[in-house]
Amino acid sequence: MNRPLAGAGGYDLVLRSRRVLTPDGERPAAVCIHSGRITAVAGYDEVPGLDLDELALLPGLVDTHVHVNEPGRTQWEGFASATRAAAAGGVTTIVDMPLNSIPPTTSVAALATKRAVAARQSYVDVGFWGGAVPDNRPALRDLYAAGVFGFKAFLVDSGVPEFPPLTGDQLAAAMRAVTAPFLVHAEDPAGIGPAPPSRRYQDFLASRPRGAENSAIARLIGIAAATGARVHVLHLSSSDALAALADARRAGVRITAETCPHYLSLAAEEVPDGATEFKCCPPIREAANREALWRGLAGGVIDAVVSDHSPCPPALKHPDSGDFAAAWGGIASVQVGLPVVWTGARERGYALSDVVRWMARGPAALAGLASKGAIEVGYDADLVAFAPDETFVVDPTLLRHRHPVTPYAGRTLSGVVHTTWLRGVPVADEPRGRLLSRGTR
Repeated sequence: MNRPLAGAGGYDLVLRSRRVLTPDGERPAAVCIHSGRITAVAGYDEVPGLDLDELALLPGLVDTHVHVNEPGRTQWEGFASATRAAAAGGVTTIVDMPLNSIPPTTSVAALATKRAVAARQSYVDVGFWGGAVPDNRPALRDLYAAGVFGFKAFLVDSGVPEFPPLTGDQLAAAMRAVTAPFLVHAEDPAGIGPAPPSRRYQDFLASRPRGAENSAIARLIGIAAATGARVHVLHLSSSDALAALADARRAGVRITAETCPHYLSLAAEEVPDGATEFKCCPPIREAANREALWRGLAGGVIDAVVSDHSPCPPALKHPDSGDFAAAWGGIASVQVGLPVVWTGARERGYALSDVVRWMARGPAALAGLASKGAIEVGYDADLVAFAPDETFVVDPTLLRHRHPVTPYAGRTLSGVVHTTWLRGVPVADEPRGRLLSRGTR
């Protein structure tokens, strides 16, 4: 296939690699790009172009669980810093959660505010989830029509007063009010006790047991079955729930689930006293639970791996006291998610193609992003040159999100992102990200 390059009616860019991760598997190929789209995936020797040598070529990752926090809590994180970090980590599309910004994305007006601040400062493409809270059920249909990809809800205190949780009955009523995907933070408040002031991680872990997650997921399965709604379990941390999720799917319930890099890589037994950078909700659980999550991921019960990037100013982690009860619960990992997951995957015998399925295709399918997450003709030319065999030590000072607090500091990880392309153009100093709406290609 010897078609001419740009300037003679051909391509704007051709990227050649002996390790191109396509939907059909990893193979040598030449990826041909014109006007921001992939127009051909040819044989490696068929088209001249930029040769990536030993670098693998991946589709840009899609992270459907990112808390940008702007406006209102921009001192926690903003679109410029979050999307720079995303691009540095090989993520070319994020979908922003409706909290912890002020206002939260629970109305059409709030969505317009969020889109206005995201415009012209995003380095990757950005979409938005809406929020379902007790008083906005009449607004859900209009908010969905305005372009959000679906709705996030909590069954437990969200941590911020402007985004209160729903009861099970309120969630079911919201699902009946609008035909849309619902993403749910599934923990049962009846099973959660107050965490005592303590520097011991085990004391915090005991306050949010697996049982609270399991019972909430069981309730969610029942609501999904009764309403016929499409339901997604956010940040699954309890491996006990995998069997119930698998059974529900076999019974035809429209329910999916995600997990996060921290649940696949960290273990409760290894969290040092006072190390509040490890705090998140649901919590990081034991090593045996972690290994069961890997099996659930490999078996297809878990559909996607996304960051749940949830940063805050360092002071809110209370590093001075190391008190897990007082610290904000959230882990910022949008920049290091790919190497964290790849490091764990290769140690367990999984392939790079598995990681692409979990971190690109799976999240894109969740959000209905039909032109994202794959190296395939017609898709956006969102691409990543990745060195799977290179290693690096996580240096917090090199992280690009606003506050370089991370539980991965000092860890040696496999996999280095060399270049990220957004629609065929390397992500550099100019923000070129587009704002995405439901149904856009």
